[in-house]
Amino acid sequence: MRQPRPYDPLDLSRLERFPIAERTHKVHLEDLARPAKPEATLGDFVASLPTTPVTERLHALARAVADAVRADAPVVVAFGGHVVKCGLGPVLIDLMERGIVTAVATHGAGAIHDLELAFHGATSEDPAETLRDGRFGMVQETPGYLNDAARLGRHRGLGQAVGDLMNEDPEEFPHADASILAAAGRFGCTATVHVAIGADTVHMDPEAEGADIGQATLIDFRKLCAVLADMAGGVWINLGSAVVLPEVFMKAYAVAANLGASLDEMTTANLDQIQHYRPTQNVLGRPTERGVALTGHHEIMVPLLRHLVLAELEAE
Repeated sequence: MRQPRPYDPLDLSRLERFPIAERTHKVHLEDLARPAKPEATLGDFVASLPTTPVTERLHALARAVADAVRADAPVVVAFGGHVVKCGLGPVLIDLMERGIVTAVATHGAGAIHDLELAFHGATSEDPAETLRDGRFGMVQETPGYLNDAARLGRHRGLGQAVGDLMNEDPEEFPHADASILAAAGRFGCTATVHVAIGADTVHMDPEAEGADIGQATLIDFRKLCAVLADMAGGVWINLGSAVVLPEVFMKAYAVAANLGASLDEMTTANLDQIQHYRPTQNVLGRPTERGVALTGHHEIMVPLLRHLVLAELEAE
């Protein structure tokens, strides 16, 4: 049986010491924040932020987006439903209108919230209020519109069909100017919707047709493969999707790489309130060495990123 070892206090008098000037440091005086005045512009506020790995990554992403715009390379935003619910549609629409964002992708929930804002001016029910009494997801209008879009989408893709539906009937969709998918159609940007059957409330509708939904979203997957094949020097931003869109991205990337696309110079980013496994691996780690992770609330980070991108482009 092993015996415990007795230890006496270690003699520290022989420690080797060296001047602090010989040590490398992570923080310097010039890195500290410089509090902006109350009347400061947003640009002044951004300049007042401390220099840290987080702010450096934010600036690096803004530069990558600006470089992609200058090189006429794609800038793609793959957004989750919470991004729409945070009220960030107008920010993405502005970036498309300026020619900065060239394609958008979302999943079924993102399309639902985007569509409901366009025809009803409100979205996002509270499951805690309606789930137990069987009313959750049982509204009439939303599945009807998306069923129509799926039928149209069999030949043009679901993202384009949802946008066309809104743009072609302004009386039915009086708030289409708030829709990301409608804006993509107006500005000629590729829009794709990637559906996980059974994950969306509209799939509970008895008139939902799996063949229509499946064919429409498969077309969108193949469109996304074409987008990835053109991503040399481009930027892919995964914005608030923890599972579906990172998985779709990885498969589309694999198709593009298999067909010989040059993707080494692509920059990827994941912006979310928590860094999850699939975006970290499928979007940032595995496909590129130019991955940027930014953690924070969408409603603060996305407008801030937009401002930094515009500042980079104006600095030409």
